[in-house]
Amino acid sequence: MTEKKASGAKANEGERPALPATSWAVLGLLSFGEELSGYDLKKWSDWSLRFFYWSPSFSQIYGELKRLEKCGYVTSRMVAQETGNRDKRVYVITDEGMAAVRHWAREAPVEPPVLKHGVMLRLWLGHLLEGDQMREVLGRHREYAETMRQRAEVDAAGARDKEEWAYPSLVLKWSERYYASERDLADAMLADLDAADGAAETGEAGARVRKRP
Repeated sequence: MTEKKASGAKANEGERPALPATSWAVLGLLSFGEELSGYDLKKWSDWSLRFFYWSPSFSQIYGELKRLEKCGYVTSRMVAQETGNRDKRVYVITDEGMAAVRHWAREAPVEPPVLKHGVMLRLWLGHLLEGDQMREVLGRHREYAETMRQRAEVDAAGARDKEEWAYPSLVLKWSERYYASERDLADAMLADLDAADGAAETGEAGARVRKRP
């Protein structure tokens, strides 16, 4: 790339507004080409995004849609509903929006995921808990992980036969494996707790024996 081209690319990149990741997630949902309402986008994000990123609330989705429309990345129109309910607003991605999200997907820096594991934070404070409480926390987390694994498995199977969802299907398959690993890690930590408790009891018993006159 010549210096002139490089400087031009930087200029074009600088013209694009700086958007939060949630904006790109919403724009990405529209990049599959369908005209969707805010309600549709919420359903789609619950179906796919929640397994590996998060599912924005309705208010966040509508807020991002307004931002994206202001940027010229989406357009909207009102359509009548067959059910007789009030008209709804639907959104579609523009050519400029498609170019922007394509550029973001290709060129944005790869950021490492930020792990905020509330369960591990609780267990990190295990010296403030009883053993049964720690097992209950882990048990609930294990149940949650297995439930999410099953849901990801179902959603991945549902997306497998749709050509436009080929790559989301792969990410859902990754999500299924991720939650399976969370489940297995919970099982391993439950075993670690049992081993730690057993070692502590053995140590206490040995101390009592040594103290005998």
